[in-house]
Amino acid sequence: MLGIGTPLMWSLFAAFVLVALVIDFAALSRQGAHRVSMTEAAIWSLIWVAVSFVFVGWLWWYLGGPAGSAEANTKALEFITGYLVEKALAVDNIFVFLMLFTYFAVPPEFQKRVLMIGILGALVLRAVLILIGAWLIAQFHWILYLFGAFLVFTGVKMWWAAGQEPDLESNPALTWVRRRFRIAPGYDGERFFTRIDGVKVATPLLVVIVLIGIVDVIFAVDSIPAIFAITTDPFIVLTSNVFAILGLRAMYFLLAGMHERFHLLSYGLAIVLVAIGTKMLLVDVYKIPVAWSLAFTATVLAVTMVLSLRIPPSGKGGGAYPFGSKHHGPEQAKSS
Repeated sequence: MLGIGTPLMWSLFAAFVLVALVIDFAALSRQGAHRVSMTEAAIWSLIWVAVSFVFVGWLWWYLGGPAGSAEANTKALEFITGYLVEKALAVDNIFVFLMLFTYFAVPPEFQKRVLMIGILGALVLRAVLILIGAWLIAQFHWILYLFGAFLVFTGVKMWWAAGQEPDLESNPALTWVRRRFRIAPGYDGERFFTRIDGVKVATPLLVVIVLIGIVDVIFAVDSIPAIFAITTDPFIVLTSNVFAILGLRAMYFLLAGMHERFHLLSYGLAIVLVAIGTKMLLVDVYKIPVAWSLAFTATVLAVTMVLSLRIPPSGKGGGAYPFGSKHHGPEQAKSS
């Protein structure tokens, strides 16, 4: 599939991602296990958002934005819209991560490493799925209609599921992990394996990482069709996804303590997914301008966040806290 990406642009982007990951892992190694403060999370969140907008500014300039290039304006809007959608969908990831960390009683000082490994896996997975999706759309145009219908279905399903507490105990992914791993009753530092009575067993930390990987596969199935509804340019699709994911760890620590305040966000995401799916279904009838998509997405998310702050959750959980009053330590993850 053709796009704006040249070998030089792809190489520079790949080099940037590699350098960013090296710096992040080096900082993680130097700091060791520690609890991430709200201040640290806020600073890193701002840094990643700023880097993302510096990138789109460079992209706009590179494509001839100062000369009034229509392509530069369009691609910049596509990137910003895709980035915003992926960031919004990532909030759902964060609430599921919080649920997993709570369920397995993961100590706060270990969570940073788990998220870093999960993000690394997510980057590889998204790159593979995006390239496959781009190839499928280039070969079979009707795939766009399939993606659109799936997004509408996902949005409706998300709307009806909003406000309901998920039952992790009966989750098939957790059941699958329990059947394939012998799990230790407690943690052994940041180790993924330990020995009990001379037998090598997995620690709950490894189980959490495996489940986070499975969760990201599930969320990728939703988010990747959503970005293809905004643009089919592989370079814009991949870069907007990657920049959204790179800031996911910092955003988790920033929002983990505020999950109850955004209990209506799932309804906003559901509306956005239905709208994006509808846009994809109408692609051959009427091409909705990217600027309209950006304005609609930003407005819906902003309204639902403001309403979340003004309207208290209904009922005991009201969808605000993904885990309700239940709390399970790692001993409950032990395989029977």
